[in-house]
Amino acid sequence: MVKKTYLCAFFLLTALLTIAPYHLNNKIKPVQAQNNPLKIVYPPDNHQTVAPSIFLIGSAPENATVSVNGATIDTSSQGFFAPSFPLEMGANTFVVRSQNQTITKTITRTSNQPSQEDLRSLAPNLLYPSVDIARLPDELVCFEAIAPKNAQVSVKLSQNTIPLNPTDTTVNLPPNYAVLTANNKPETIPSPHWATMKGCQKLTTVGNIETPIFTMDYQGQTITQNQVGTIETLAPQNLRVIEVTASQGVARTGPSTNHSRLTPLPQGTQAQVTGIEGEWLRLDYGAWIRENETRTLSIQAPPISNIRSVNSRTTANGTEIIFPLQNPVPITIQQADDTFTFSLHNTIAQTDTIRFDDNPLIRRLDWHQVTPTQIDYIFRLKTPQQWGFDVRYQGNNLILTLNHPPTVQSTENLRGVTILLDPGHGGDELGAVGPNGYTEKEINLVMSKLIAQRLRSRGAEVILTREDDSFVSLGDRMAMIDQTKPTLALSIHYNALPDAGDAINTKGVGMFWYHPQAHDLAIFLQDYLTTNLNRPSYGVFWNNLALTRPHTAPSLLLELGFMINPEEFEWIINPQAQQELADGVTNGVAQWLVSKTN
Repeated sequence: MVKKTYLCAFFLLTALLTIAPYHLNNKIKPVQAQNNPLKIVYPPDNHQTVAPSIFLIGSAPENATVSVNGATIDTSSQGFFAPSFPLEMGANTFVVRSQNQTITKTITRTSNQPSQEDLRSLAPNLLYPSVDIARLPDELVCFEAIAPKNAQVSVKLSQNTIPLNPTDTTVNLPPNYAVLTANNKPETIPSPHWATMKGCQKLTTVGNIETPIFTMDYQGQTITQNQVGTIETLAPQNLRVIEVTASQGVARTGPSTNHSRLTPLPQGTQAQVTGIEGEWLRLDYGAWIRENETRTLSIQAPPISNIRSVNSRTTANGTEIIFPLQNPVPITIQQADDTFTFSLHNTIAQTDTIRFDDNPLIRRLDWHQVTPTQIDYIFRLKTPQQWGFDVRYQGNNLILTLNHPPTVQSTENLRGVTILLDPGHGGDELGAVGPNGYTEKEINLVMSKLIAQRLRSRGAEVILTREDDSFVSLGDRMAMIDQTKPTLALSIHYNALPDAGDAINTKGVGMFWYHPQAHDLAIFLQDYLTTNLNRPSYGVFWNNLALTRPHTAPSLLLELGFMINPEEFEWIINPQAQQELADGVTNGVAQWLVSKTN
């Protein structure tokens, strides 16, 4: 999903906020469509989109004929509908009629192409760099401009003029959410009037700070633009040293939130800054982090550490491995079947002795100095399933905790197991909206309570992130998982689609995981629910979501059906089907736990 960490809510966040009151009890009684007038719940009034098509989600009286712009559309047995229509550029008007009611919706399709005004003026938003950047000497800095195809564009830096040459084609990668609609092919952009132009230059003069000047010759005019970022050449012997101040510093593959997350950096981690791009800092081991998650230290020496002995101790629920260091260094983690690899960067081994007694989880610890400044510690595990981990600095001791498996008696006796259930959304955050106005936040809570009842009846401890129609932030939900350290964490949701999706033909149960320790549970629950409930499978997805990222327990986000699919929505709000689904989730979780612990 885009712009939102929960999958299902993003696509309908702009749906009507003034819908019928919610009834947050333990059952949802389906409201028969014949008691409702014609209703359109999505898109909202004056909706704008860049998508080439749109669906109209709504309901009408049962057995009533519904038409859109004079053509009759299909409805479900209870009068729900979700037809899709192509969109022309500009305003598109849809007139929906049923019996004596009429609703008119105007949807405006906008272009994601650069405007002619921006192209002709060499606007800063079409140039790179557009923010201040800093790089090491001899690094290649590449400049970009989107400009009219027949323009001549160059960049002046110091005494050098760098010509920017047009690329043959412009290829747009689809957004990440395109995989959810099986439409994630690269798109070659037909751009008869503009092109992306590129040119590169190595930095040489240490300490130099310059403003590049872009120049464009076009239709007999010369246009210059220097309202862009500066370029600084860093002095390698005088690099800034930062310390991570966030509890979990978000490390990324590049200088924006569009870049992928890497292993979070524990609070206290120190590193040198080898590059800057706007608010982002590149650290010496390659990752980028936001500057506001750090503070600058007064030291200038590289924060490199030696390491000698490593020790471990067993706690009530896990094993702690202690790495004594001279400086808090960056880390990365890689989970795989039977192994947990813990990498320390900026670290040099002086190791002769490691004590590691027989352990209920770990068969053996191996280590390798894989580069002059990186050590990999490889934990060989006794079973493939992992149960969560945590990392923290305690002074100069780096402490890694690996959780032990729970003790599970049987599928009917889950004493000793703690399950955190997260009913998605709540309060003003509605989530997806069904054709008759029911909100996802309501059904998420109902289903979470039904599942909680069944788990508790088998002896499990159940924690709910919310028990009423209240707003709980994503950060608070994640913190609850980290603080309570449950055996499993399950976030309960229902799904929707982006504007260009097919709301009529897309349906089914989906599972979303992030850490490998949650993958086997995702596959098991997906197969169990689709087989035993005879439900369609939407698929199993690796996905970077707030409620799949917690690592202190295997964490899943469950999408239990599509709110916007007319036929599936009838199943979603059916009380008997809700009971069967709650039984299915409970039985699936119990069977998986037994299979992994006995």
